[in-house]
Amino acid sequence: MSSHRSPFNPDKQSIKQPASHTVPANPGAEARKQQAIRCLKQVVDPHLNNNIVELGFVRNLRVVDRFVYFRLYIGEHQKHLKEEAQIALGDLGWCQKAYIQLCTIPGVRTTLAVSSGKGGVGKSTTAVNLAAALTKTGSKVGILDADIYGPNVPQMLGLGHAEVEVIDTSEGKRFKPLQAHGIKVMSVGLLAAPDHPLAWRGPVLHKIITQFIQEVDWGELDYLLIDLPPGTGDAQITIIQESPICGVVMVTTPQQVAVADVRRSIHMFRQVGVPVLGLVENMSYLVCQCCGDRTPIFGTGGGEQMAETLSVPLLGKVPIDPKICQGGDTGRPLPLADETAPLSEVFGAIAIGLNQTFSTKHLATT
Repeated sequence: MSSHRSPFNPDKQSIKQPASHTVPANPGAEARKQQAIRCLKQVVDPHLNNNIVELGFVRNLRVVDRFVYFRLYIGEHQKHLKEEAQIALGDLGWCQKAYIQLCTIPGVRTTLAVSSGKGGVGKSTTAVNLAAALTKTGSKVGILDADIYGPNVPQMLGLGHAEVEVIDTSEGKRFKPLQAHGIKVMSVGLLAAPDHPLAWRGPVLHKIITQFIQEVDWGELDYLLIDLPPGTGDAQITIIQESPICGVVMVTTPQQVAVADVRRSIHMFRQVGVPVLGLVENMSYLVCQCCGDRTPIFGTGGGEQMAETLSVPLLGKVPIDPKICQGGDTGRPLPLADETAPLSEVFGAIAIGLNQTFSTKHLATT
């Protein structure tokens, strides 16, 4: 048998290189890597209608001698893709064996990110109301509040500040999520004392975010929504690299400043292979309480323009409504408090669309 070392767990000797020495590229290994990629592109996820390479599911691909190694980041319902990938790589005459490390969040069927290019556009509000709308369809939903700059999700769901409990499970010690309105919640804000800033440097931030992704006992979930920090920094990259995100919902306002920042974020997600499922235009207009006229306070056309130029579906336009603020302050999201409100109808339609995209068993039209 050929001797080889797994790139997943390289020893110190395999990592260490002389400071002045540059390791020459291996043309043969690179050619085999491209052949492996072409084979893996034949494996298509039926829900997202794209191959596992373009979707960013295949990561850390290595070819060592006659062996192929990579990590496959998928949801619980996509585990069949591992076997299909093994079969596809079987077409390579030189490949003796493929080692596929399956990376999932136990019990979580579909992981989605909610992101924005800049702060203050209502990203967390969108995540909370989308979670509530999905719950209304009968789906089991959790929210991971990873916004280190403004971890407000617990307050928006009426949880306030609570201690994070660590429990024993069959897989070891895990964080136990909180619950509100049937939604499971874990937030980085729960790790800091009230009114204290989350002043974490890069290595500490990376470790905490990784723990929250890998060491939370979510149970069985149809959807895990990850509320990302705004922008395209270290925290966002860590979450994208460490979690099996199936897609991202982008949030913007109609004004051109917000649109420009969201455009950068969309390009970032596409570069790393995460599908952009659609765009939510928040604060689209103000409805007059007296006459019902719509006033576009932050301008018009930003969402439509981005949807057209970047080929991103515009999922909905969310109006400015005092009830939204009240729901966030009192901890009761509007889709749960008033299902006839315009915002509730917008997020209800988005929830039904997500159910249809990911073929969940819950397709209620409430």
